[in-house]
Amino acid sequence: MAEGGDTNAVNENVPVYEHVGVNSKPFHLGSFRDLWLSVLKPEDYSFNETSGEIEDAQFIEELGITPQTLEELKTICSPDSLRCHAEDETPDPDLVPANPQLATLKLRKRRLDYKKTLIRDIVGRHDMFSNELEMLSLGRRAEDASDTVPEGEIILTFNIMYPVLFVRFRHVRAYQTLHVLGSQKLTELRDAICCVSDLQVFGEFSNTPDMVPQFISKDHYKSAFFFFEGIFYNDMRFPECRDISTVTRDWAKTRGFPEFNTAKMEEATFSDLRMKVGYPYLYCHQGDCEHVLILTDVRLVHKDDCLDRKLYPLLSHKHRVMTRKCCACHLYISRWITTNDTLAPMDPCLYCDQCFRLLHYDQHGNKRGDFQAYAYVDPGAFN
Repeated sequence: MAEGGDTNAVNENVPVYEHVGVNSKPFHLGSFRDLWLSVLKPEDYSFNETSGEIEDAQFIEELGITPQTLEELKTICSPDSLRCHAEDETPDPDLVPANPQLATLKLRKRRLDYKKTLIRDIVGRHDMFSNELEMLSLGRRAEDASDTVPEGEIILTFNIMYPVLFVRFRHVRAYQTLHVLGSQKLTELRDAICCVSDLQVFGEFSNTPDMVPQFISKDHYKSAFFFFEGIFYNDMRFPECRDISTVTRDWAKTRGFPEFNTAKMEEATFSDLRMKVGYPYLYCHQGDCEHVLILTDVRLVHKDDCLDRKLYPLLSHKHRVMTRKCCACHLYISRWITTNDTLAPMDPCLYCDQCFRLLHYDQHGNKRGDFQAYAYVDPGAFN
């Protein structure tokens, strides 16, 4: 982010800090992109590969060194100097020599030796990080040239926060990190956000546990909105969609707040917006299910990024959530939640499907006792 100063103060489309180290002042994303393109040369953001000879010549000219010095730097800084196996062997990232000299390899070998003594193999942080790198889709190219991200496009990084799920942590953590293109509609980000409330099935089914409807809340209640810089962007793509921001706007009028504007989510792109970097915004769906969105980065697309437009919004991080197990067997993930249940040790109580039926119904399927049962979707289903 640009630092505050006299030069940047003249142009409101250059992001400067509103609160140092916290968030920027609002700026127009599309105009910020145009300013970058007006300053950079086309070859600076081109996807074309530059030959090694040209890169060497530019490096020599920029640093003012001789070709002999460049060759010496290549030898000293070569990745081959970090090789932990013989040159004639095939590189294996999980192969650690018997007597490593690097401190990182010593720690890695100690960890691998410890894992061999365990009966249960637990996925370590190193393996989880490797999986996350695969999710980034670095360098992915589109099969169809028409689906390639154009040069000079901007990529926005959003953190979707789920504060309720992480109350035991001192700091609120991002549940999802999504990368979207400036030319994409707001509805594309809305469809990429996964929330357990979209999968819920409403209704009480203690008398008919085998007749739970197949539709989910997202298919039935399609209304939602984003709140960016005083504007409610409502999803109105379907006939059943409603402007659920009306309640908030009517409440604001009675409290003396300035009148908020509305717009259609499906008609606005991110390049059309004015936003702050590092500032919390609101995404609301299912009536009252609210999530905080924070724009953390705005940059031009690079040739090493995923260039397949069909993969955007691109998921790069997802926090793992602890699954809620059945209170009876403590083995399987919960599928039912009961209330006012005299057979349950607590109220409400979670059960897997098998324990729920064995405890609450006889062999003929007749209900035992008086209780209410609701279908339950575990947040760990997104893991």
